[in-house]
Amino acid sequence: MRKNKKGMSLQELYPAVLTLMLVFIIVGIAVLVLDKFGSSSGVTAEASAALNSGRDAVATFNTDWGAIIVLIVAAAVIIGLIVGAFMWYQGER
Repeated sequence: MRKNKKGMSLQELYPAVLTLMLVFIIVGIAVLVLDKFGSSSGVTAEASAALNSGRDAVATFNTDWGAIIVLIVAAAVIIGLIVGAFMWYQGER
């Protein structure tokens, strides 16, 4: 393979997938922490309501935007691989 190849290679996919998984793991942990704090006995009603609304907002982000973010990343990876393949093919001529 050429060293000055443009586009995305399969070795470059690992950091993108790892970053995406890390974001969703952090969002999941945030939902769990907010849920546990909201249900603890030493919290006032106002603080509990604030924690529950924060938990609902984070959960909404995860369910509504999570699939869209995964779709955009997958599309970017596929387009990068296709463009990289065509750039490599054009360079061979």
